[in-house]
Amino acid sequence: MHTENVKIVEVNEENWYACCELNVSQEQQGFVEPNAVSIAQSKFEPSLQPYAIYVGDTVAGFLMFNTVKEELDAYWIYRIMVDAKHQGKGIAKAATQLALAEMNRTLQAEKVIVGYRPGNLAAHKLYASLGFVDQGNRFGKEMAVVKTMTSS
Repeated sequence: MHTENVKIVEVNEENWYACCELNVSQEQQGFVEPNAVSIAQSKFEPSLQPYAIYVGDTVAGFLMFNTVKEELDAYWIYRIMVDAKHQGKGIAKAATQLALAEMNRTLQAEKVIVGYRPGNLAAHKLYASLGFVDQGNRFGKEMAVVKTMTSS
């Protein structure tokens, strides 16, 4: 897998349904909302920005972040998922790096947070590898890890 083939594209009339058809692996089912729910949420909360994750011409995942600051005076990545048949190839890491770059470019984000359930070891490993740090923040059942961004 060449992760340079990974790109993120705003969810639109051409890719929204493909996003809705994606599924995480069986053991990850309880960790992330279905993409259809996230896309619907973005229509009622216009500050949420949903993206399809492409590998070449194939929709392989989904991510969404908020374009306004929230808790802890930070921008939040709400969702990131890669379809079960595309997992383990570095796609989530590449897509998250692209999302962080987009947040830095368009929002001048200084601090980005992502929340996930403590039992989601794949998410823990991914976010730690990208420089997110657990500062002890908890929101309900989720832990929130923080990345301090550097200006480009």
